[in-house]
Amino acid sequence: MTNFIPLFPLGIVVFPGEKLNLHIFEPRYKQLISDCFEQKKPFGILPVVDNKVCEMGTLVLISEISKIYEDGKMDIRTEGQEIFKILEFIRELPDKMYSGAIVTYPENDYRGSVSLMKKVVHGIRKIHESIGVSKNFYKEDDSLLSYDVAHHAGLSIAEEYQMLEFMKELHRQEFLKRHLVKVLPVLKEMEELRGKIKLNGHFKNLEGFKYS
Repeated sequence: MTNFIPLFPLGIVVFPGEKLNLHIFEPRYKQLISDCFEQKKPFGILPVVDNKVCEMGTLVLISEISKIYEDGKMDIRTEGQEIFKILEFIRELPDKMYSGAIVTYPENDYRGSVSLMKKVVHGIRKIHESIGVSKNFYKEDDSLLSYDVAHHAGLSIAEEYQMLEFMKELHRQEFLKRHLVKVLPVLKEMEELRGKIKLNGHFKNLEGFKYS
């Protein structure tokens, strides 16, 4: 299926199912949001990575306009729907300040590995434990998908976009697992370093070396 959607380029990656709150202040995007909300139509958030607009993004639906300020700025609530790929970019639209695109929606396979996902969730919680934070995924562990935890794994925006390009849940899970395999040993080394620094200046209870 292909269709036209308005585009909102942003320096973030949005995943399907993600709830995102936005403060809208630019005139062209105030117009975009007003049009989409009035017509009950979604728009596309297109990631900008390294100052380059990407070709894949996420369709989002406005669930609520929470507040409209006197100057027309808005606070809105949205939810990610599905991944799209740009077929044709349309920079100028008649009587509109924002841009749009003809897009297609690649088939997304949500079938993954339960055991692999458990390892991913466990690894992410190890990261959170090591840095002293606590995150609620708002789902039972057995129901979690890669999209639900990706923002909590410490990925860069370029890595998050790379994950957005994967159209199979199993590939996304593997991607997160490989990331955690790289990150967790570094965090362990940091913990050991922190422990050594804390010991500096304290009396140490060390056993002397025994000559044979």
